[in-house]
Amino acid sequence: MKSKLILSSALCATLAIGGCAGMSSSEQSTLSGAGIGTAAGVAVGAITGDWAWAAAGAAIGAGAGYLTDRERQKQQAAQQAAYERGVQSGKAQASK
Repeated sequence: MKSKLILSSALCATLAIGGCAGMSSSEQSTLSGAGIGTAAGVAVGAITGDWAWAAAGAAIGAGAGYLTDRERQKQQAAQQAAYERGVQSGKAQASK
């Protein structure tokens, strides 16, 4: 019984991740985190017998996925700004 539950949960997570084609990067990261967290929660729930771990894992995973994407976006914006400053500095030196 437990193996069927674990297998069906893993299948649902795989299908959910596979359906991310038309989503934004933030949505993809959040859903992927939720799927991974659910899988981890189901594994812990199978060991302990308490299935509330699956819901907790999903919530924690979704939050972690969202925050990870936000941090990645901040880093990309900072890199782009540094690149633009470098380009402007290079143009100013070339015009002298």
